[in-house]
Amino acid sequence: MDLRLLRYFVAVAEERHFGRAAVRLHMTQPPLTRAVKRLEADLGATLLNRSATGVTPTAAGSALYDEARALLDQAERARARVAAAAGVGSITIGTLGDSVERAGSGTSLAAAFRRRHPDVEVRVVEADLTDPTIGLRAGRVDVAVTRAPFDDTGISIRVIRSEPVGAVLRADDPLADRDVLRIPDLDGRTWFGFPDGTDPFWRAYWSGTEPGGPLRDGPVVRTVHECIRAVLWNGTVGLAPLGHELAPPGVEPAEALTVVRLADMPPSRLIVAWRAGDTNPLLRSFVELAVPAVTHGNPEDAV
Repeated sequence: MDLRLLRYFVAVAEERHFGRAAVRLHMTQPPLTRAVKRLEADLGATLLNRSATGVTPTAAGSALYDEARALLDQAERARARVAAAAGVGSITIGTLGDSVERAGSGTSLAAAFRRRHPDVEVRVVEADLTDPTIGLRAGRVDVAVTRAPFDDTGISIRVIRSEPVGAVLRADDPLADRDVLRIPDLDGRTWFGFPDGTDPFWRAYWSGTEPGGPLRDGPVVRTVHECIRAVLWNGTVGLAPLGHELAPPGVEPAEALTVVRLADMPPSRLIVAWRAGDTNPLLRSFVELAVPAVTHGNPEDAV
């Protein structure tokens, strides 16, 4: 099978929308649609159910997604090993949403890294919400710009900054005009759910609960865009860092949503993470650029 077609399919399956997947892949929608149809023809199976609001995987599509994800991860590991053997400098960066664009200290992290390493090949990999490490342990990425907390066993981290967290509400919600809320104010509301296998510390934090506690009832989401649409269409409640861009320009009107600060919610830590013991000099350089200079205490702040 063509790995390029599999990569296109995975993007559509994760975004649940051809338009958003096209933006993620830096391409236009028509060739993406044709590519997925070609994959369906090659396999002799319908992979996606199409509707006016987006797409959902069929049973065949769900089976292919798991296999495609594993094949793509294996291909990336092979690429990295070959590049290392050939002496070609490369680094793969994992990110959730716009996390990597929010890193750095008053400058573009991408521009700063290019100036320092103009000949290095850089790949940026986005992940859904089930794995906040974006595949660090599996070797899918070398470094991740993401958010804590999560199970950081075997992972080193450095905190970029902490940001207050608020409840994401529709603009016409009765609580939307409040300056501050507390989590009990949202009792009885429908919250987001996360797929089975999601990191328990991550799931608990973004559900406003404690690890090991009861799970909230609500629609299961995998991507930030799915969260936003659950708020817009169903009034579902979720959490987001204050100042976080909830929807790309042109996707949803900014005035349709609001984020109200939660006084009893610990701040969200934007972090850079990597496998403990990794001595790749490109990794060390990236961390230096992503994190403001540490002048006091341990530079690897524990989350």
